[in-house]
Amino acid sequence: MRKTIIEKIIGNHSGRAVTPGDIVEVEIDTRVARDFAGANVVKNLEEHNLAIHEPERTFFTFDCNPGGSDQNYAANQHLCRLFARTYGIKVYDINMGIGTHLAIDEGLIFPGGTLISTDSHANIVGAIGAFGQGMGDLDIAYAFAKGRVWFKVPPTIKVVLKGEVTNFITPKDITLFLLKEFGASGLLGYACELYGDIIEKLDLSGRITIASMATEMGAIVILFTPNREMIDYLKKVATKEFTAIYADKNAEYEKVVELDVTNLSPLISRPGRPDDVVPVAEVAGKKVDSVFIGSCTNGRYEDLFKAAQILKGRKVAPGVVLKIVPSTDRIWRHCMKEGLFSIFKEADALIGNAGCAGCAAGQIGQNGPGEVTISTGNRNFPGKQGRGEVWLASPNTAAASAVAGHITTEDNIPQKPSIFEISKARREKIIEREVSERPTKTRGRVWVISENNIDTDMIYHNRYLTVTDIKEMGKYAFGNLKGWEDFSEKVKPDDIIVVGKNFGCGSSRQHAVDCFRALKVGIIMARSFGAIYERNAINSGLPIMVAHVQKLNLKDGDILEVDFISGEIRKLKTDEIVQGSPFSPIQLSIYKRGSLL
Repeated sequence: MRKTIIEKIIGNHSGRAVTPGDIVEVEIDTRVARDFAGANVVKNLEEHNLAIHEPERTFFTFDCNPGGSDQNYAANQHLCRLFARTYGIKVYDINMGIGTHLAIDEGLIFPGGTLISTDSHANIVGAIGAFGQGMGDLDIAYAFAKGRVWFKVPPTIKVVLKGEVTNFITPKDITLFLLKEFGASGLLGYACELYGDIIEKLDLSGRITIASMATEMGAIVILFTPNREMIDYLKKVATKEFTAIYADKNAEYEKVVELDVTNLSPLISRPGRPDDVVPVAEVAGKKVDSVFIGSCTNGRYEDLFKAAQILKGRKVAPGVVLKIVPSTDRIWRHCMKEGLFSIFKEADALIGNAGCAGCAAGQIGQNGPGEVTISTGNRNFPGKQGRGEVWLASPNTAAASAVAGHITTEDNIPQKPSIFEISKARREKIIEREVSERPTKTRGRVWVISENNIDTDMIYHNRYLTVTDIKEMGKYAFGNLKGWEDFSEKVKPDDIIVVGKNFGCGSSRQHAVDCFRALKVGIIMARSFGAIYERNAINSGLPIMVAHVQKLNLKDGDILEVDFISGEIRKLKTDEIVQGSPFSPIQLSIYKRGSLL
């Protein structure tokens, strides 16, 4: 027969014998869409009036943004829930954890099976001898509707690891070793079968760690042959009978690679490229700001247990933040039951709910500009986990570094952690500076918004609160006020806004003031203002005035002239005058200076 594992799996699921290069339609045992791209899968199905083929094999997994803490994710998640209710599709919701791990632990996939997902690391299931692939929205939608997709049979490389390693070497170190050997494209387009005594001894957690980074090596999938221990576990959780698949003894491989791991030391990937791997010793001592332990690569119980052993009786270094996220809710509960969470909290770590965490923008694990993070994830591409620099390492190295305050290994944790130096910033005396006199009158056309209680979410939605550049805030002004979403496109400098009572009620967000400063609005006049909003506006030098202008019968486009000192408001078209509240001495002083500061 001379067939490799991938050739047998694809052959069994296409109904014919296959060889590398063949393009065949493959039956998919398990079809998954995540909260990432799941909504697009639904839209593709609905736009083409497609129903679901075998809903019992079809699933949603919400793992990118557990908690729905991002409003766009929350909307997409609920869109998928509604679709799932229509077709009887099971949803592994935001409380369950990472979809690929759930597929294994819930028995949705099994040795010799096929799985596709909108997750680029769906090939994690290679850890149990199954074929998994990450695919785009159209592929997943087609599989939801038809139960199959086309696939090109990849050639296979056989990799044999020889030698023994020390107790300080983890599956993540072996993974980084393979990544260093093959680089980002050394296995591009290949299936890889992994063998050797050290591989045979790996538990499920270790196999998942290696399989999860097949994508980072360019591989289609890294396949492990299930040993007796693995098969016994999988039979307990599998939802159907299965027969494990093994390569024929005389299988034809593209090539066979033998690698010696005897002298392997703990490894780490430098920021920007997962394959830029060096010994930890080479960069030891570099100060760190934060540490993240979790992800589909290292969020299993065994990973967290190793971290707990290192953290027990110790504290995270001063100024360092340690973030820990189990991969599934079942693992989360196991950690709690076995006392791992007590160890983590005593060490001053932050524990998150199960999910992808730092790899996805909606959960803990992100970092800021200049922040140095040690992560147990699988990617450290620029911007992937935030704006700082991300180093990839094992849970052991990550935990040791969190305690040390700098990059180190578990056998080299100092008695006292390194601490951040306190910089002595140059302090200048506050001096009174002359400022140019701002005009105490304004003239502009009117926008009349006849509503009371316009809150700060209507003025400036909280989804844009991370914007720090005032120049960028203007385009979001009134973006959540029905009928006025396009205000920023219509308004001109010196225009005047007239509103009802309690304008700016709600939150303390400065953005709701600064968006009008960005648009160079001449003045906002209201019958009353929210208390915090009034302070924010005055302190920012944004002209506001309490005024009753209803008797002027204003319409959009009317021209008003407003005197800040006298409070006199004049409608130019009719020369009618009403009295507003003049600026107080404090407001006028701040306005003339430009702002409180």
